[in-house]
Amino acid sequence: MASAAEQLAANMNFGAFSKATDLHKRLLFTLGALIVYRLGTFVPLPGIDKAAYASFFEQNQGGIFGMMNMFGGGAIEQMAVFALNLMPYISASIIVQLMGSVYGPWEKLRKEGGEAGRKQLNQYTRYLTVILGLVQAFSIAFSLYNGGFVLDSLSQPVFIASATIILTAGTLLLMWLGEQITARGIGNGSSMIIFAGIVAVLPRTIGTMFSLGSTGDLPVPALVGILILLLACVVFIVFMERSQRRLRVQYPKRQVGNRIVGGESSFMPLKVNTAGVIPPIFASSLLLMPTSVASFLSQNNAADQPQWLQIVGQVAGTLTHGNAIFTALYAFLIIFFCFLYTSLVFNPEETAENLRKYGGFLPGIRPGKRTAEYLDHVLTRVTVVGAGYITIVCLLPEILISTMGNAFYFGGTSILIVVTVTMDTVAQIQSHLLAHQYDGLIRKSKLKTGGKSAAGAAKSRGALR
Repeated sequence: MASAAEQLAANMNFGAFSKATDLHKRLLFTLGALIVYRLGTFVPLPGIDKAAYASFFEQNQGGIFGMMNMFGGGAIEQMAVFALNLMPYISASIIVQLMGSVYGPWEKLRKEGGEAGRKQLNQYTRYLTVILGLVQAFSIAFSLYNGGFVLDSLSQPVFIASATIILTAGTLLLMWLGEQITARGIGNGSSMIIFAGIVAVLPRTIGTMFSLGSTGDLPVPALVGILILLLACVVFIVFMERSQRRLRVQYPKRQVGNRIVGGESSFMPLKVNTAGVIPPIFASSLLLMPTSVASFLSQNNAADQPQWLQIVGQVAGTLTHGNAIFTALYAFLIIFFCFLYTSLVFNPEETAENLRKYGGFLPGIRPGKRTAEYLDHVLTRVTVVGAGYITIVCLLPEILISTMGNAFYFGGTSILIVVTVTMDTVAQIQSHLLAHQYDGLIRKSKLKTGGKSAAGAAKSRGALR
């Protein structure tokens, strides 16, 4: 049975959108921030030999660089100032969240620090983003120079120093934009930036797919099969994202004066995919950045490279799309982050304690420790289903690439991010409209109450006279 809020949302008059000025401001701010991001993906890194780099990217766009380019909105293809995208920030978030689960002082900050503790951990994430950004930017700058993708007029120290600073600054600007979108816009800022990058590259990716079909490189039956598969993925993702396990929560009856109150029941929803799009984003970040840097390092003058660099190149060669090792690592990381992030956002002990505090209980389950154990048991089973669903969706492109040898990248991870972020954004817009509608109802109620009170006071004065 739908809740009162769900019924109100279903019957909501979206004509109220024109009156929701706060929502207008949030949408415009989000749009403006994403425009700034898109402009940055077209600003090339100073000193890049565009012809040499374009030739290199054309030869490698079907692998790791194609996937990075998809997430970066084309910034890798241009080698733009936003080429690092949010990869260092995402990696820093992973490390801080892991440390918040195993390192005592940070775990105490996360669990007991409240808002102040959360802000402190966010500050640690920013500091670590700077460090990782500098390391990754230096690696890319060094690789670009040694790979012959830099103009001859620039010396090695000048280019590496300037490129490192510019690429790191680009990541920090995107991190700040993401935080501003989260606070003053619509949706999660980091997810919205990645979403915008994927959507920006999407038309050209679809065009490439149809071009392959028209030239005969991709058979028509295979093209039709891919389109049907993409549509089925969208339907499957929407279904799974809406799926939840509902646990009945009962509240006991109690006597207040001469009345019996309570006794009602509600539901505790446990989403099948509690972690959202975080697992594939984290898994991609951990795999893409090291392998891309290794690919850069091993491109040119293989005979003149030291032995350790040749080994790095061989390792990078095994971590390519369609390779069994890459697929296995990707699946393992997705499943790992599904369970990790779910444990961070849902605490069975805390939920059981809150239920006990407010008098609620699960029918047939003793309050307290037994309730926490039951919640953990149910959540684990639900997360197994959710992790399996995300893994299947994200591995579809790997299977396609390994079996069909496609020269384009667009698959489950991209679809999952686009569909999930779209659903979350629509849900946030609906919640803002719902809040605006509630505010209007409260104001009308106050006006009616005030009018009746004024009329009653006038009658009283008349009677006294």
